[in-house]
Amino acid sequence: MGSTTAAPWKQLLLNAFQSNSHLRHSSYFQLATVGPNGMPANRTVVFRGFQDATNKIQINTDSRTHKIQDLNHCPFAEICWYFTDSWEQFRINGPVDVIDGSNPDSMKLQQREKAWFASSPKSRLQYLGPNPGLPSLGDQPDQGPSSLDPAAGPVPAFCLLVLDPHQVDYLNLKSNERISFSRKIVNEDVSWNSEKVNP
Repeated sequence: MGSTTAAPWKQLLLNAFQSNSHLRHSSYFQLATVGPNGMPANRTVVFRGFQDATNKIQINTDSRTHKIQDLNHCPFAEICWYFTDSWEQFRINGPVDVIDGSNPDSMKLQQREKAWFASSPKSRLQYLGPNPGLPSLGDQPDQGPSSLDPAAGPVPAFCLLVLDPHQVDYLNLKSNERISFSRKIVNEDVSWNSEKVNP
């Protein structure tokens, strides 16, 4: 890929994240997908950082969840992130790369492993539990192992999602400012257009 211009919305997002960092919920956002039945589905996920020095947003998930079926059907999603202290909303959409253990790309498998080891041991344990969304088989509180070898690599259910932003809609309710950012590629060079629009 050719040169990449720094995305102007990324600094806005980093600033919002910094000014709201004292709020634990600032690292959560909503991820919307479209299911095979054409219906929208939305859920709250955790921001796992940007992938290396790119604009790509990382999300960890269980490969057995419905969102994987949705993304296999339609590989596009939209994030909605609202920062309550600074009154800023980011809507970010683009294609999502689903990286599970069967991915043939060794670089992507390394990214998945890096994301696994960046997760807390408690977070890793959830991937060993029963299938998400299936009927519960009772009230047993202990339905999975209580420990996992901290040196062991990703379990099969662990999946890394990487959203590659193509469009970003930024809204600041304090300043009543709204900016629309769109990515364009010319001769493999990536750049961003920004336009102020009515809130």
